[in-house]
Amino acid sequence: MVVDALVNAVTGKTSQGISPLDRIVVDLRFPRALLAILAGAGLGVVGCLLQTVTRNDLADPFLFGLSSGAAAGAVLVITVTGDVLGFWTLPLAAFMGGMMASVIVLVLVSKLLPGGPARLILAGLAVSFLFMALTNYMVFAGDQRAAHSVLFWTLGGLGLARWNLLPIALAGFLAVFVFALLRHRQFDSLLAGDETAATLGVDVEWLRRATFLVCAFSTAAFVSITGVIGFVGLMVPHLARSLTGPLHANLVILSAILGAAILLSSDIVARTILSPQELPIGIVTTSIGALFVLGLVRRL
Repeated sequence: MVVDALVNAVTGKTSQGISPLDRIVVDLRFPRALLAILAGAGLGVVGCLLQTVTRNDLADPFLFGLSSGAAAGAVLVITVTGDVLGFWTLPLAAFMGGMMASVIVLVLVSKLLPGGPARLILAGLAVSFLFMALTNYMVFAGDQRAAHSVLFWTLGGLGLARWNLLPIALAGFLAVFVFALLRHRQFDSLLAGDETAATLGVDVEWLRRATFLVCAFSTAAFVSITGVIGFVGLMVPHLARSLTGPLHANLVILSAILGAAILLSSDIVARTILSPQELPIGIVTTSIGALFVLGLVRRL
């Protein structure tokens, strides 16, 4: 049935010749599945790189204020400005909010808090709390009728999946995936420490900031469409590392595969567990992530 619907769309049948069921598959379910694959794979790779450059096993894409900035941009649209640019207003505002948060973090690190990965984490936490406070203020002071939309978006969901938005997710995935593969040997050298990496010719500070900027771009791209989906970037690198080891050539590829599989499976659960009502996917991933962290703590 799914294959038939895709064949009908590819062969160019007119809309009158395609059944409503085919339309659901082609226009709703298939782009939603592709978005889950792209976002899950990208978040997995982002988490892998951030854990390497910060030397922090609990680092993930949302530790550095990226999700909080994107959430603030989206909530600004939902509660204050409205869709002034039409359908693209919400994704664009969320993307700009995420990138603004990343720029603030980089400015703090370079101008006010020079130092290693620990300073990057501290700057990210400070920016995250700042944007969370701004978001909560807008929710409280804005249109209360939009509170449900704000809640659903901040908990994550794939309901915005459309063919015309998939290039944003694809750009986010390709940016971080290609960057990781091209620099995988440099990331391997960081495993031995900054000083060892520097003796091997790696510009550690440049690599760390470039990695953060690429990860910020990718995370902002995903969050602008899916909302805040937590714990994927935290769990996936640990699972992949247990299967392939710490070297990044294989680790990055497996992180992408596992991230796509986890997010796609979580979306299926989110759509069916309370059917016909859709559960925010962030609740599913957070529940899985909580169990994963407990298991991680028991092994320490």
